[in-house]
Amino acid sequence: MAGGAEAEDAGRRGKPPGAYHHGSLRRALLEAAEAILERDGVHGLTLRAAARDAGVSHAAPKNHFGDLSGLLSELAASGFERLREELLARARPGQTAAERKAAIGYGYVAFARAHPGLFQLMFRSERLDPRRPSLADAMQGAFQVLAGTAGVPAAPAAAASPAQVADIAAAWSIVHGFAMLMLDGRLKPLLARLPPGGDEMDLLRAVLDRAR
Repeated sequence: MAGGAEAEDAGRRGKPPGAYHHGSLRRALLEAAEAILERDGVHGLTLRAAARDAGVSHAAPKNHFGDLSGLLSELAASGFERLREELLARARPGQTAAERKAAIGYGYVAFARAHPGLFQLMFRSERLDPRRPSLADAMQGAFQVLAGTAGVPAAPAAAASPAQVADIAAAWSIVHGFAMLMLDGRLKPLLARLPPGGDEMDLLRAVLDRAR
């Protein structure tokens, strides 16, 4: 049985039988999956690899996520939830609309820089299952924070004017495009032209200042 194999495998890897309950095992698998993603890339992330690094039976990920797409989708959902938290944490009382927009944009790229593998997975729709409610809800939550910088109400179905939609698209294009160029190493020729000690985030600040 899977439970017995899981306990046996956990024991072999230094975790006592029963060390994980349902919720903590799910978290452990997601943490292991993210570590593999950042270390080996999406092609190195398999159900067996996640089970191995979490120290549980190879059947455990399937029991929790169904298949690899399910695991990747739940990992991406976790990423969008954390991205939303990162963006909201950048907002401060007393900020002007322009300052809030720049702060949230900076947070978006800072998240991508801190979690490059996860960030790229979050936008690889061919590997994810958008029908999973957790992923759809997490994506919507992060998007609403971005939409709020253009004055669009938080409700998912809230109407927006063409100008507001254009503002959202422009702001998102700037920070997402910058993040992808950064992660792909395409900004290196520009960084070489900055004063000594300047890095990607210094360049981003200048970009966001000019976009106000």
